[in-house]
Amino acid sequence: MERRFLAAVRDELGEVPALEDQLEELLVEPPTGSGPSHYLLDEGERWQAREYLAQRSLYHLKEADPQAWVIPRLHGRAQGAYVAVEYDEYGGGRPQRTHSLLFANMMRDLDLDASYGAYVPASPAEAFRVVNLMSLFGLHREHRGALVGQFAAVEITSSPAARRLADALGRLGASAEGTDFYREHVEADAVHEQLVRREVIGALLEDEPELDRDIAFGLAASVRADERLGGRAVACWQRRRSSLVLPLADAPYASDAPVRVGTGAGGGAAERTAHAPS
Repeated sequence: MERRFLAAVRDELGEVPALEDQLEELLVEPPTGSGPSHYLLDEGERWQAREYLAQRSLYHLKEADPQAWVIPRLHGRAQGAYVAVEYDEYGGGRPQRTHSLLFANMMRDLDLDASYGAYVPASPAEAFRVVNLMSLFGLHREHRGALVGQFAAVEITSSPAARRLADALGRLGASAEGTDFYREHVEADAVHEQLVRREVIGALLEDEPELDRDIAFGLAASVRADERLGGRAVACWQRRRSSLVLPLADAPYASDAPVRVGTGAGGGAAERTAHAPS
């Protein structure tokens, strides 16, 4: 299964751009965008924001854990810088600031079930692609370069999107706790971008220059996976349809959705059964 998955990812990507070219491109924020953060900020509704958090919970409620598997597979300066970024992911010595906990708090603020896996049945394949890519890279030492690339993609691109998402959630009625996760990432990931690019990737390539192509692949694969997940969500929302396989209770398809899930802080139980939308 892993071999088939990776083969499909490589086939879709085709020729992977050079690592430095990718990094330079990611550092430039385009003047306009079409991803979920732009959509939710400009015209999103509360049910769409809840859907976004539900499917992203598969990733963010455990985000730093698979990435931590690469720590003993790095050495020297690269390892130290990587640990410094991961330390922030786990709250920087403050357990209550662990990023997965902040995400869980945000979910509860928007009346979502924050237990891990609650939205597995509701999530589309694109959400699993994002998670499985990270976990696969983390589980195999041979893919440590690819995991560093995945890590870099997240840390380099997330700060501007986090600002938009925090503003969007605030506009849609989230409390301070409901925007805390993204507010935290506005500043933290701006710092992390420099650490990852210069101290993790730079130092790693000084010691193991042969990992350049693996890092480039992991970065490109991660960006593509996020684009597919975000593109699916926005395309569904623009058609006034749920982006989930099993819509949440407040999605505007109560008459034709198969099952309603995630009805509140203790949600996740099915409300009703009917015909699935075509």
